[in-house]
Amino acid sequence: MSVVLSIRIPRRLKEEMDRLRDLVNWSEEIRAFLEQRVRMYKRIKVLNEVDKALEKLPPTPRGFAASSVRDDRDSG
Repeated sequence: MSVVLSIRIPRRLKEEMDRLRDLVNWSEEIRAFLEQRVRMYKRIKVLNEVDKALEKLPPTPRGFAASSVRDDRDSG
């Protein structure tokens, strides 16, 4: 199911869009742009949530990563 989204744009812009109508399907262009932006902002939202979750974790002791890698190498 679709819904209609209405926006106001400057008259000059609408006139320019009308002149390009034979080259551009504006509905498709705008729909694709909005879908892309929604995906981008959803990713940003998830990353912000991950950052908040990571801030709640205690800090890792210095040298932990190096010793973990060494332990993995030695156990193999």
